[in-house]
Amino acid sequence: MTPEQLSTAIVDVLTTLSTEGAITLPDGVPTNVTVERPRQKGHGDYATNIALQLAKRSLINGKGTNPRALAELVQARLAQVDGIAGIDIAGPGFLNITVAAGAQGIVAAQIVEAGASYGGNDAFAGEKINLEFVSANPTGPIHIGGVRWAAVGDALGRIFEMTGAKVTREYYFNDHGAQIDRFSRSLLASAKGEPAPEDGYGGAYIHEIAAAVVARTPEVKDLPDADAQEVFRATGVEMMFEEIKQSLHDFGVDFDVYFHENNLHKSGAVDRAIARLTEMGNTYEQDGALWLRTEKFGDDKDRVIIKSDGNGAYISGDLAYYLDKRERGFDRCLIMLGADHHGYVARMNAMCAAFGDEPGKNLEILIGQMVNLLRDGAPLRMSKRAGTVVTIDDLVEAIGVDAARYALTRYSSDSNIDLDLDLWASQSNDNPVYYVQYGHARTCRMMANAADLGMSLPDDFDPSLLSHEKEGTLLRALAEFPRVVASAAELREPHRVARYLEDTTAIFNRWYDTRECRMLPQGDEPVAPVNEARLVLVAAARTVLANGLGLLGVSAPERM
Repeated sequence: MTPEQLSTAIVDVLTTLSTEGAITLPDGVPTNVTVERPRQKGHGDYATNIALQLAKRSLINGKGTNPRALAELVQARLAQVDGIAGIDIAGPGFLNITVAAGAQGIVAAQIVEAGASYGGNDAFAGEKINLEFVSANPTGPIHIGGVRWAAVGDALGRIFEMTGAKVTREYYFNDHGAQIDRFSRSLLASAKGEPAPEDGYGGAYIHEIAAAVVARTPEVKDLPDADAQEVFRATGVEMMFEEIKQSLHDFGVDFDVYFHENNLHKSGAVDRAIARLTEMGNTYEQDGALWLRTEKFGDDKDRVIIKSDGNGAYISGDLAYYLDKRERGFDRCLIMLGADHHGYVARMNAMCAAFGDEPGKNLEILIGQMVNLLRDGAPLRMSKRAGTVVTIDDLVEAIGVDAARYALTRYSSDSNIDLDLDLWASQSNDNPVYYVQYGHARTCRMMANAADLGMSLPDDFDPSLLSHEKEGTLLRALAEFPRVVASAAELREPHRVARYLEDTTAIFNRWYDTRECRMLPQGDEPVAPVNEARLVLVAAARTVLANGLGLLGVSAPERM
């Protein structure tokens, strides 16, 4: 019996009591009841404080009540539900629930039957989500901050999909503006053997791309600087972006849409967005410029859309891009930005509200904090190729794709992290990704050993045989996976999946090390029903570990 099944059973009991008139709930019967694993051993398999939550405004037989009295009513009815072995009332009204071994053991079979779909739900079913992340300028390799969003963003996309959403991963290709001018001037300078402009870009990659542009279009060297710069702009940006896309692909991250900023300005999308806002009364002219009324929607001041010289301010592209996403039918637009964009959130939310939408729902801004890399205990600050930053390729070369993705999704995005490259490259249980992957490989090896003895997953087994205390603990941990996935989606926190995997692997290992819980028969012993039941339990653990690693975009090796 899973927490979700217990929650449903309690809701049914409350509904029955309310229908019969035994209790009166002015706010109605809750649609969901929180059921958790108790923190203290001996307090049952699950616990709920629903009686404490409801008692204050509830009536029993038309009179006021207290949590314990309400808990006693729920206890009496809930004890009649199949699969519940006992219910104790603790303190002022906590319900501690013990599940029958058979009802608990059947969870293993349900997990195996669900397979790759186990852990999913329909919380976001029918919703179209646009997930924009990385979106690094095509002026150099992706630095470590962008790599964090590559890992977290892709994992979040997988989690949303597991909860029923239709997700579009989108990369905003910033090919319009001053940074592209600086990039093309830097390439031109390199091709001419001159130092990079004072405001330009350095690093070996600039020389590599400049040489590649010259090799592709040798005539560029004979063109006037203005014409040559345009060649370096067009060809160099294309080459840089192809390199970015290849690095992301090698990292296991591919996008459904690569949206070019330049198209917003060429297509008239900016003018359409401004016209929409003007129709809604949210723009005004002052000092020769056009302003957006963002202050009335929570920003610290109004923002210029069109400057007095007639050129669009940076926010003009944001207006057009957001409206374009909404017109493409996206219910939710999530944008992942670096810590240096924190001051950007208020104006973006105000922009959303100015269009008549709901900030936090139609538009959501997620901020990711800094990543520091350590080697031999000292900060690693520079790339051999990029010159000033550590890049995605540097990180992959140092610790591999799996370790990099796991390490970057293991921590809450709103916290700074220090990654010890020596630790994450090690093949030891101190390395979290190695620890979880080895746990999965262990389940595969156990199942292979069972197959060598002629054992296979039974069509039917006795779930009550999974009665050892450590088996109950493992089953409850496996049953928690759907709730973890749901929470990770709701809170936009993929790190919850990683931490759950580590905890569950530890629980599995403790079960594995328990002599009384051996899965395989010993010596000449025949295969017994308990061996078959434990084989199902191992298969369930394998399913959960594989599904969890998959949500993080990390492989689940069968051998290590």
